[in-house]
Amino acid sequence: MIGDFFPASLFDLSRTEHPELFDKAAPAWEAVPKITSFLAGLVNTFSVIGKVMPGAHLLGQVHVGPGTVVEPGAVIKGPAWIGENVQVRAGCYIRENVIIGSGSVVGNSCEFKNCVLFQECEVPHFNYVGDSILGHKAHLGAGVILSNVRLMRDEIVVRDGGETHRTGLKKFGALIGDRAEIGCNSVLNPGSVIGRQSLIAPGIVWSGVLEEKSVVRRKDEHLITTRRA
Repeated sequence: MIGDFFPASLFDLSRTEHPELFDKAAPAWEAVPKITSFLAGLVNTFSVIGKVMPGAHLLGQVHVGPGTVVEPGAVIKGPAWIGENVQVRAGCYIRENVIIGSGSVVGNSCEFKNCVLFQECEVPHFNYVGDSILGHKAHLGAGVILSNVRLMRDEIVVRDGGETHRTGLKKFGALIGDRAEIGCNSVLNPGSVIGRQSLIAPGIVWSGVLEEKSVVRRKDEHLITTRRA
């Protein structure tokens, strides 16, 4: 079990511009439903200091920090807070209630909704990040999906071995610890908690808790036959 799922067990809180979002004595997932009200107090105007290229679309209350570049075809719908020196690449879709830490990369065909990225995250290709928190230098490979709703739309629980932890949330994707790596085309089911510096190999469907510095791989056997005309 990763501590008591306290924020400090997963994240270096000095690596986000907004540590006050987190209650240090509560499970880190309790920050997820607070993002909306937190941003309402943080971003109350349209403030663009970085560079927004022609063809990008910014709507509502959006903050874009210095050194950040928003490329053509990107869409940012506020409220959203984008830090310094962020790359918002072409085709990125940032929906409401998103915080992106300085030095991060958010890329083509990626969708973000009600989530927090700590500093220097990399989410560059064909990803969905909803109702989730990504720690410092977390990286999602191409095609990684953080699923945030159960099929039956009931409460999301976190399963840690034989223990079950109720979250009280109907929408909750994942907590991904600092420097964790999620391989291409993997899917994290709702309520996943990935420890610091862990690695999930490509093509994994994951549920539950992964301890820090762990590696998850799959072993496939390929059947090779002769093609018949």
